[in-house]
Amino acid sequence: MFHCPTCDEEFLTRTERREHHTSEHGTRVPNKTCSQCETQFYAQYEKKYCSEECRKIGFTATKSPDSNYGNAKKETSCELCGDSFEYYPSAKEGLYCPSCVENESWRDPPKLEGTDHPRWNGGKVAIDCDVCGDSVERYPSNVHEIVCCSEDCRGQWLSEAFTGEGHPNWTGGGNEAYGKGWATVREAALERDDYRCVNCGATSDELGRNPDVHHIVPVRAFVAAEAHEKTDAHFLENVVSLCIACHRKAEFGKVSAGALQAAIGVGESAERSSVESA
Repeated sequence: MFHCPTCDEEFLTRTERREHHTSEHGTRVPNKTCSQCETQFYAQYEKKYCSEECRKIGFTATKSPDSNYGNAKKETSCELCGDSFEYYPSAKEGLYCPSCVENESWRDPPKLEGTDHPRWNGGKVAIDCDVCGDSVERYPSNVHEIVCCSEDCRGQWLSEAFTGEGHPNWTGGGNEAYGKGWATVREAALERDDYRCVNCGATSDELGRNPDVHHIVPVRAFVAAEAHEKTDAHFLENVVSLCIACHRKAEFGKVSAGALQAAIGVGESAERSSVESA
């Protein structure tokens, strides 16, 4: 038999008692006993008190004098100024009063310069400029393969290092000084073409300068041929006058060699055939 804890009525099963207590008494069957008033009550989870009032009474009665409630602070003396102050032991050990902490006059800032820096590795080193030879100071982390003391020296080094084979776009040469005979054949080509572009007809007056003189068979082809030198490219039938735009088109193959030869009234020379076959 199962007794109702409120009215002491008996039931054959727990289910009947639970349904009776819910419908007749408005609550479920008590499963806890209040630690303060010992009243029985129902709770789905662990609970010591039946109400907030009992919780406050019971908590006050069992409160430890060393807890953080009420007068739980401790008193001590500041290690810097000697004044007394209170602190909570649960927070941290009391060393400095609020005034000293706020002023921060007791703090020693870390020394992060020179040898006191945790990453100090010897400081700057003296090294010679690779261009002019002057001594310059650099941190070891900034010493690379090339050291320049100024932007002028850096510019000079770039000009020298990125010329010819040192340039990232180097494709084999042929753009260096053209050598003996070039000035003469260049002037002859300009006079023959009446100082105008043979492709579009732009004059030197329209261009504001003389046209470029372009090698129909590139100088690099003569350099690459075993039986020729670059000066062999400087003959009148192999050069034409072109404006900047048409010169660029010719360099990229957008104006054919045959069209340029036709513009100056010559066919393919034996020299060109021999170079291409080589």
